[in-house]
Order: sequence, then C-alpha cells, then structure tokens
Amino acid sequence: MLRPTRLALCWLGVLALLGFAQGLLALAGVFGAALAQVGWALLAAVLILMLLDALLLTRRLAPEVTRQLPGNLAIGNSSEVWLHIRQRSARPLTLEVFDHPPAGLEFDQLPQQVTLQPGQHVRLAYRLRPLRRGRFVFERCELGLRSALGLWSQRRYLPVSSEGRVFPDFARLYGAELRMMDAWLGRLGVRQRQRRGEGQAFHQLREFTEGDSLRQIDWKATARKRSPIVREYQDERDQQIVLWLDTSRRMRSQDGELSHFDHALNAGLLLAYIALRQGDAVGVRTLGAEPCRIPPAKGQRQLGTLLGAVYDLDSHLGHTDFSEAATRLLAWQKRRALVILLTNLRDEDDEELLLALKRIGRHHRVLVASLREEALDHVQQRHVDSPARALEYCAVVDYQGERRALHERLAAYGVPVLDVRPAELGTALVGKYLEWKRAGVL
Repeated sequence: MLRPTRLALCWLGVLALLGFAQGLLALAGVFGAALAQVGWALLAAVLILMLLDALLLTRRLAPEVTRQLPGNLAIGNSSEVWLHIRQRSARPLTLEVFDHPPAGLEFDQLPQQVTLQPGQHVRLAYRLRPLRRGRFVFERCELGLRSALGLWSQRRYLPVSSEGRVFPDFARLYGAELRMMDAWLGRLGVRQRQRRGEGQAFHQLREFTEGDSLRQIDWKATARKRSPIVREYQDERDQQIVLWLDTSRRMRSQDGELSHFDHALNAGLLLAYIALRQGDAVGVRTLGAEPCRIPPAKGQRQLGTLLGAVYDLDSHLGHTDFSEAATRLLAWQKRRALVILLTNLRDEDDEELLLALKRIGRHHRVLVASLREEALDHVQQRHVDSPARALEYCAVVDYQGERRALHERLAAYGVPVLDVRPAELGTALVGKYLEWKRAGVL
C-alpha cells in the first residue's frame, strides 16, 4: 500500500498556497493568465514526479528476509531473534523493519531502521519474551520502503514463516552439571544429608567399622570370614513416580504472570529432574477424557521426552471426573508408584475425590500437592475497614475453613496433602520427595 510522505504533502501544500495566492492576485488584477499557466505547469511537474516516483517504488525489488529463532524459548526469559536482510536492488534502500511475533510473545527493539547498499547483507536483532508456553508460528515480516525521491512510502508484508516452541522456565536448567544442581538445591533450602548403610536396597558386604549398627551384621558371612562383616545398603534407586496433572478449570487461577497450571507444571518438571538424577523413573499423565500419557522411565533422556510432551499443554474450562480418571490411571499404571496429584483443591470437592484417591492409595503411594491462591491470603491479611471488606473477609475465612476440613479428611484416608502457595510448590515437592527417599518409604 502506497502512502505519500510528509515531503510530498509539503510540496502539495506549497502548491496549494501558491495557487490560493495567485487567485487572490488575479482578483486584484495584479497578474494575468501568464502566472496561472506557470502555476499549472508547476502542479503538473510535481504530479508527474510523484507518479514516476511511485512507479519506480512499486517496481523495486524488496530485500530478502529470513528469521533465525533460538532453538528453544523459555517462558518469562528474554531471547534474541535475528532477522537476516539481503539487498537485491541496484540502488541504496532505506528500510523500516517490523517483525510480527504471534500473540503471547512480548517484544522489544522494534521497529528498526536500516540503510542497505546494493548487495549488502545485514543482521538485525530484537528481544523476545514469551508470556505463555506452546507452539508459536511466525507468519510474516513487515518492511517499510521509501521511494527514491522520498515522496512515497510503501508497506510490504513478506511471507517469512518460522515456528518456535516455548517451554516451561525449567528448560534453562536442562543439562546442568550435578554440582550446579546441588548448589541450586541448597539455595532453594533443600539439602541432602548423606547416610551410610541404612537404605533399602542391598549394596555390598564389608568389614565392620566403628559406628556401624549391630543390626547390619551378616552373621553367616561373619562366621565364614571369622571377623565381623556387615551388610551395606543404599537408597532404592528404582522407584516409579507419576505426575498426575489436573488440567481442569480450577488450574486457570492466575498468580503473577503464571497460571496455577504453569506453576504446577514447573514444579513437577523440577521434581522429575531431581528424581531422574536419583535413578528413579518418572512419568506424566494428565486428567481428562484425552489425557497426555508418558510412561515412567529412567535416565536423563526422559526429561527431554517429558518437556517435549507437556510444553504446549494447557488447562481447559471443563470439569474433572476424578472417579473416571482414577479408573484409567489404575489400568494404565500397574506397578506400584508414587502418584503425585498436582491440583487446586476446592471446597466444592466431595466424596468423589476422596473415594478416587482412596482407590489409588490401595495400589500406590499418593501425595496431593494443592496450590493455594495468594489473593486469599492477602484478603485475610488486609485491614477490614468497611462492610464490603468485612463480608469479603468472612467469605474467605469460610472458604479456607472448608478447604482445611477437606485436607483433614484426606489425611484421615492416609493421603498426605501439601497445601502451599504456587511459588513454593517446587521447594515443597522436592523436600517431601527427598524426605521420603531418605526415610525409605517410597
């Protein structure tokens, strides 16, 4: 689409003023028809120049543009996107470049201006910050061209297709060295304590040393060697963990930039990373009619499998049928595992949820990780200075009381509950896992 520039509008404005002045002078009888002919000649010359300038602009070759995206984008983290622009015209060209990132991607440093010489190739960079996970398709790039005389500008939309994938922010930790992970756990407040010979899986026989328990002595080996021999155990490294993700409308609550579902997904992937480093097998299953199913497996490759499977998952507006979901989970996961339900327990939850978790608890160890809305905590901490705030405070207290009653009922069924704020969920999950791992209860 062609548009006249400010320079062209100024020229036309000057000619209009000259024509107006010439008309006034003609009325006063100062000048005659000769001045009118000059005015018309100037107007014709300007219009001809504008037409020629527009024609040359429409025939000018647009530069060639390609886009280079990072391999993987992480939600909330800024990354650089590169635009490669190659001049194909035989004359210098001044451009205004504006890329078109999809909705959900925040950008900076756009638009940019660049002047290209014939045959020149340049690279432009701008910052991109994803606000949500998923697959994003870049469809076009916009170029603003100016004509040779600067009388016209034109917007051209080039079909520059690219596809980017935005992963949870945990993706930046993928592939980190073990010592870096241990230091990070320390910053989170989760520290592993070394213990010797008290795990559940047999490791080796060795000679008795000071500090060993008499319960560790292997009397048959001691009789053969005629010296105290003890059995050394290590933590069991072949446990199975299933992250059971709730994708219903209850997970659409927003705390900060992330939804409860994003917080739950990040915390689950963090736990998966640590459990895989501990030698355990981790899998994922979502609740719903068409669940995402990743069977538990061991090894660091499994983390990439999990990331590739869940990065574009999102919550929906439907309701979760816990009874049906429990039936499908039990049919899918035969071997005993630690099943972690990542959800947001509400006061509306009834016997259906309790009975479903009780059924699962007969075959697996169950942990419920429930996210608590920070907004409710803020209401309880806020000063009550009006009847409206008093009603709001009472409603929140009543809601929280029913929620605690549900947690107590779950505990009575033998199902522990982690009731934490979204930002604290990862730390709480890792802490509970390591606690049970050390205690040998998994």
